[in-house]
Amino acid sequence: MKLVKEKISLEELKNMASKMFGNLVKAVIDVEKEDFVVDADLHSDQESFLLENGSNQKDLWGINIYPNKDISERIEFDSMINLRPSFGNYSRNVEDKNIQERILKIVNSKISE
Repeated sequence: MKLVKEKISLEELKNMASKMFGNLVKAVIDVEKEDFVVDADLHSDQESFLLENGSNQKDLWGINIYPNKDISERIEFDSMINLRPSFGNYSRNVEDKNIQERILKIVNSKISE
């Protein structure tokens, strides 16, 4: 697992993807701290890591990053950890468009082409 606080290269994400799932890298974003964890088999492992390091559950969202796709198609808002009815999210997707925008801004600002 790698915590991304500053920058990560697109090339590094491509290498991670090729070693794990071939075309994607799982990530969990802390929308409050504006950082994220990549490079693990499960979103739940990344979520646990962030919770153990001071993140709040309500701020964590799971995504998939497809580093070989165009920036407009690179992020998929799909993870079992997003299924949280108590927070108003009733599916695996990030349903709140404002949170989606925050995630896109955070992730895209930290990936260097």
